[in-house]
This record gives sequence, structure tokens and C-alpha cells, in this order.
Amino acid sequence: MRERAAGIFSAIIVDDEQLARDELAWLLRDFPEIDVVATGNNGLQALELIEKLDPDIVFLDVQMPGLDGMGVVRRLREKQIAMPHVVFATAFDQYAVEAFRLEAFDYILKPFDKQRLAETIERLRKLIGDERQDEPPEPAPRSTAQRPKLLVRKGDRNLIIDPQELIYATIDNGVITLVAAGVEGLSNYKTLEELHANLDPDVFWRTHRSFLVNINRIREVVPWFKSSYQIRVDDKKGTEIPVSRVQTRRLRELLKL
Repeated sequence: MRERAAGIFSAIIVDDEQLARDELAWLLRDFPEIDVVATGNNGLQALELIEKLDPDIVFLDVQMPGLDGMGVVRRLREKQIAMPHVVFATAFDQYAVEAFRLEAFDYILKPFDKQRLAETIERLRKLIGDERQDEPPEPAPRSTAQRPKLLVRKGDRNLIIDPQELIYATIDNGVITLVAAGVEGLSNYKTLEELHANLDPDVFWRTHRSFLVNINRIREVVPWFKSSYQIRVDDKKGTEIPVSRVQTRRLRELLKL
């Protein structure tokens, strides 16, 4: 769930042509509700940025070497990553049917027309505003008396740890990995939401849709893309964990950045 500042929508631009990225970023400066948080030049970068920054909107070139724009959308679906609103951009209109088959929000042609872009932004503003109003409230935290032990499956062993020993949990393709002091393995929980509901909400923080972190095991804050951060935890690998745009404000409040 995205919790942006009221009326502000985060966006990334991905295009293999520098001039096209610069032109679109320049045009978007006239729309104060759009906050361009990062740019990329290929499909693999698009996947990385979408996973780590959780943007509301992605302006995505269709034709790129390697993984093209259509391939980015297909890969997001395969990995079951929540889809941002995708606006395809290209110099050719023959991709329109495929774009809408993939449920793209819109399709704009190069060279960009400012009036056409304004129409797209207005529709995005209304849609995302409605979505935010429909978001459910955060669930009430459970009593600390209900916190269970955690089971960690490692090979053919079922290990039991205290929740406070958990450093972080991450989910990939529906499988949750638990990383604790001295042990790393799989969880029987099916979702991070379910796991989080059974942990102390004052200690465990959902920094990103794919990560749940013990705030007592954070050892370093690492500046990343525009106004965003990663955190490094004190597991043996010194793992760096992304902080989504949604949670950046809480990080600043938590650590007085």
C-alpha cells in the first residue's frame, strides 16, 4: 500500500535515450503533483527501481535493448510485484494494442505533446486520488502477550527462535526467508502481512513491500536515489535493505534524519 503525501505522486522515467528522458522530465516539471524520483535507461533498471522505490507511476519506453517495456510488465507479473500505473512511451503507434492488452494506464507518442501529457496526468491524478481514499486503515496491533515463537525451516530441521532474534524477513515469489542471529531459513507464513501481525509492531518495521526489519538491528543508513535511503542491518552479510518512498518519512522520524 502506498502512503504518499497528499496530492503528490512519485514517478520514474525509463528510456534508453537520454534526450527522451530529459525531455519528459523537463515537461513533468510543470506538473507539481508529479515527483520524479529516479530515471533509468533499460528494462532491468526499471525492474530494480520499481521494486525498491515502489513508485505510483512509471513512464516506460517500449523499445529498449535487452528487456523492453512490454517485457518489464510481464516480468513484474511473473514476480507478483504490485504494479504501478504504467504509461508507455514510444515513437511508434503499432504497440498500442499490446500495451492496452497488458493493462497499461496510457500510451503516449514521441515527440511528447504537452497537452496530451496533461490529459494523462489529470486522469492519473483522479485515479490515484480515488485509490488512496479507498485504502483500508492500518490494522490495530495485537497484544504483546500474543507474540509466538518463530519456526525456521532449515533443510530437514525445524528450528525455534524468539521473535526478538529475527533480524529481517524477506519475500520472493511467495516464499518468506527469515534471517536471525546464527540461523537463516524459510518460514511457514504465507505473507509478510501475516508474519507482521504476529510480531511486535513497535520493533518490526515494513520498510518495503518485500522486507520486514527489526529496527534494533539497523546499523547504518545509506543514502540512495533522490531523497531515498537503504538501511544496512547487522547480519553477517551486512545486508542492505531498501526503504520505499512510502516509508522514507518514518525513517526520518525514527532516526531524526
